[in-house]
Parts: sequence; structure tokens; C-alpha cells
Amino acid sequence: MTTIPADLQTSIGSSEGKGYIWRAFRRLKPFWRMALFAYLALLGTSAIILATPQIIRWIVDRGIREQDMQLLTWSVLALLALTVVRGGLTFLNGLWTEKASQSVAYGLRRDLHAKLTELSFAYHDRTESGQLLSRAMQDVERVRFLTGRAFLGLANGVLLLIGTAIAMVLMNPALALLALLTMPLLAYRATRFGSRYRPLSMAIQEQLAVLTTRLEQNLRGARIVKAFAQEDAEIERFEAENRRWFGLAADSAKLMAFNMPLLDLIANIATVIIIWFGGLQVIQGGMTIGELVAFLTYLAQLTAPIRRLGFVIPAIAMAGAASERIFAILDEETQVKDVEDAKPIGPLRGHLQFDNVSFSYARPHSVLRDVSFEVQPGQVVALLGPTGSGKSSIINMIPRFYDPTEGRILLDGKDVRGATLQSLRSQIGIVLQESTPFATSIRENIAFGRPDASEEEIIEAARAAQAHEFIEGFPEGYGTRVGERGATLSGGQRQRVAIARTLLTDPRILILDDATSSVDTQTEHLIQQALANLMLGRTSVIIAQRLSTVRLADQILILEKGRISAAGQHEELLERSALYRKIYEEQLAIVGG
Repeated sequence: MTTIPADLQTSIGSSEGKGYIWRAFRRLKPFWRMALFAYLALLGTSAIILATPQIIRWIVDRGIREQDMQLLTWSVLALLALTVVRGGLTFLNGLWTEKASQSVAYGLRRDLHAKLTELSFAYHDRTESGQLLSRAMQDVERVRFLTGRAFLGLANGVLLLIGTAIAMVLMNPALALLALLTMPLLAYRATRFGSRYRPLSMAIQEQLAVLTTRLEQNLRGARIVKAFAQEDAEIERFEAENRRWFGLAADSAKLMAFNMPLLDLIANIATVIIIWFGGLQVIQGGMTIGELVAFLTYLAQLTAPIRRLGFVIPAIAMAGAASERIFAILDEETQVKDVEDAKPIGPLRGHLQFDNVSFSYARPHSVLRDVSFEVQPGQVVALLGPTGSGKSSIINMIPRFYDPTEGRILLDGKDVRGATLQSLRSQIGIVLQESTPFATSIRENIAFGRPDASEEEIIEAARAAQAHEFIEGFPEGYGTRVGERGATLSGGQRQRVAIARTLLTDPRILILDDATSSVDTQTEHLIQQALANLMLGRTSVIIAQRLSTVRLADQILILEKGRISAAGQHEELLERSALYRKIYEEQLAIVGG
């Protein structure tokens, strides 16, 4: 049999999630009226279900047996009316339950999205995006089922079990004892079946997600697969995951094929026993035919909730584990946030200082050590150094994606940690090395930082980024949709759209993470001309890989093993920095200037 994932196995029967289950139920508090009406409707439905066998008993004994047509007619009409009322109550019960539980799911997804947006880069660095997607979708769906139909099913099952057992004992204690003899076995088998089937069905869903992800990756990376002649290897990888899904589905089918007839057999054994002993009592005059029919009806009603509980109880156990994973995100403290007395930083001039800054992603391994430098308003500083020297860490700390482990970062003489994040980041423009557009129109991508920008302002920013010409070449112009991950744009086009998006916000501080590395030489030259004008009056920090970019800099910082090993301009660094000469000879001089 195919192995079920360990986390699904351990969640069954675990008591660790109980506190999280009650916490999930507290999410129903704003919708308590809907929940209350749902449970009142459930009580009404249960009352009708419990009364129905007695009405059937009345019809059989008084209407059919005594051949009273008028009584039979009115009794049947009353039964029909109760059936209609029961249907209406069931509808209202389902409607209110679903509305309340969907409201809980809506709130959880909203809060999860807000929290994931709020959490600092440090959290996302150590957490897989696939896990976060699973929690936001599958785990929330499990909690929705818990606060809705699962717990309602549990309440319904318990009510019917107790009510039906009491009714049977009151009617005929001896016969009730015989009927209830098989119930523990039925409950055991139903619970055992549910505890195995529920995680297996979840494993099938999760494996289906793996299959979907594998297919999506192959489609997105089709060029790479073909370029490296890996078609056969990828087909085999997909086939392996497909076989696993087939194995889980086959196990599920076997489990259903074995257990459903077994549950029916156990239930039918009780029915046979009641028909035999009840029939003897009817023959001997100990009970009426109507009582026997009512008793058999109660017995049928008794087996259904027991089966339902077999599914619901494991589902509740797993919902506890899902709740724990969800609230683990919601309880996460972001490492970078506004301090209690944070104030808007106000319009920036752009005076940037790093004052003995040290930084580590995970102690004790430092990425930066005692880094100090100063950039005057309007100056351009270029960062160079080997991979892992700390360049990206420096630019990530200016907008407070991370905070220094030690030291301070000052803007216009103010520690950036004392400023509100919104006021700080709204004045910093960033163009990343890999700019991934949103799957929407080019116009919306450029206006992302300023949704209220006019068409003229968008076009002006695009012209400045040398993007207007190629945008106008598309049939739909600025309304052209760029596709998922910007698939319809070339690397250089994506980068120019990203530059236009940044320029439209008119930032006081400009951060370029090797922003021209993805464009051809001709386009790079045009962008450099635009940047040379647009960086005037702005403090600009650039991670550079091209000599033309370095020559724009008022100051070049050479980083080595987390420290600034040299600082100056191009000509003087060629004379006194061996590392700069090496970078120049091996990289800058090659890629052009």
C-alpha cells in the first residue's frame, strides 16, 4: 500500500491541535447569529427525524391496520408536510452553515495574505512558497469544513444517536439492547475506516497538486528542457509522480470497496436480528406491526450518524493540525516593523550614511562587518565585489527589508528604524536584477507604484526608460497584457518596464540592482543616457557589472568578505586596489564601456 505522508498520519487522533480548534471556532464570533440559526434549524430537523418513526407507527397501526381511510389520508398529508418542513430546515441549515464557514475562510485568507505581505524578507527566506500556498488554500479549506459541515455533522450525529437510542429504549428495552449490540462494532469500523480514508483522500489531493506543479514547471521551462535534451528525463519524473498518484487512488478504491460493504453487512445484521425477534414479538402479541416498522426506521436512522461520525472525527483531528499551521503564520512576529514611536520621515534630501553596520542572516555568520560610508544628496555610489561580498545586503537594508544586526543606517541624519515603513519606502525606488512583471497590462505594471498616474505621466516614464517605442509596437500598445511572469516580453523589455515603473514614483533615492545586465549593448547605452539625466538630484546606489555604469558613479565601494576594502573613483581604484583591477580586467572591461 502507498505510504501516507507522516504529517497526515500524526494529525489523526492528536490532541495537540485542540487549542487551535477552539481558536478557529472563535473566528465564528462575528457570525454567531448565522451559526445560531443553523444549529436551531438542526434541532428542528433532528426533532422531525426522531418524530417520523412514531408517525409511521401511527399510520400503520391506526390507519392501515384498522383500515381508517380518513386517518390514513390525514396522517400521510401530515407526514408529507413534515417532510417539506424538514427539507426547508435542511436548506436553511446548509445555507447558514456554509455562509458562516465561508466567512471564516474569507477572513483567514484575508489575514494570511495581509500577514504574508507584512512579514519581512527574513521569514520568506526560510519558508518555501509552496508550503505557504498550501496553508492559504488547503489548510484554510480544512478549517472551513471544520467550522461548517464537520462540526455540524458531529452535533447532528450525537443528537440523533442519543435521541434514537432513548426512543428505542422507551419503546422496547429488550429489543433496543439487541439492536445496540452491533453498534459498537459499527462505530469501531466506521471510525477506523474514516481515520484511514480521510488522510488518504488528502494525500491524493496533495499528490494531485504535486502533479500540477510538475506539469506547470515543465510548461514554463519548456525551452530549458529542450535546450538540455531532458525531455525523456522530465517525462520519467512526471511518470514517477503520476504512478504515486495512481497508487494512492488505487488504495482509496480498495479501502472503499472493502469497508462500505462491511459497514452495510454490520448494519444489516442488526436489521436481521430486529426483524427476527421483533417478528416473534408481533406474532406473540408483544408489539404491533407499527411498532416494529418504527423500530426498524429508528435502527436505519441510528446507523447513518455512526457512519458519519467515522468520517467527521478524523476530519476534525486534521483540521486541528491545519489550524495550528495557519495560526503559526498569523502569530509570526515580523522582524522589520514600525517601532512604537515611529514617525513619517518627511521629504528626503537623500543624505545616506552607513554607520558601523554589521549584518547576518543567521548568527554567527556575518554577511557585513563594520561597514561605514557616506553618500551626499544627489551622488551616485556603485557597489562592486565578488558574489557573497554583501552588495545585495547593503541595498536591502536601505528600505529596511532587513535591519542591521549592529550599527545604524541614517537618511538625512535620521535612523531609518525611527521612520514609518510606508513613508520610507515610498521615497525609495528599486529596480531588481530580475524584474518579474505582474500578469496584467503594461500600463498597470508601470503605474503599480502610482495607480493614480495619468496616461501622459506613464508615457513620459516609459520614454525615459526607452520603453515607449517597443510598447507602441504592440497591437494593443500600453494595454498589452504581459502574460505570466512577463512571458510575452524579452528580458530587456521587462527590465525597461521595471525602470519606467520606478521612475514614475519619482523617488528621492534610487536603487539599481545590476539593472542593465539583461539588456543588449545598444539598449543599455540608451538606458544609461536616460539614467544619467534622471539620477541628477537623486541619491543612487547601484550594484554594477558594466564599466559604463561604474563610470557614472561619484564613488565606488569595493566589498570583500563583508567589508569595504577600497573606496574611490575609477582611475584611482585602478591604481591602488588589486581587487578592483582584477574585477575590471575579468568583468568590466569585457562587458563593455
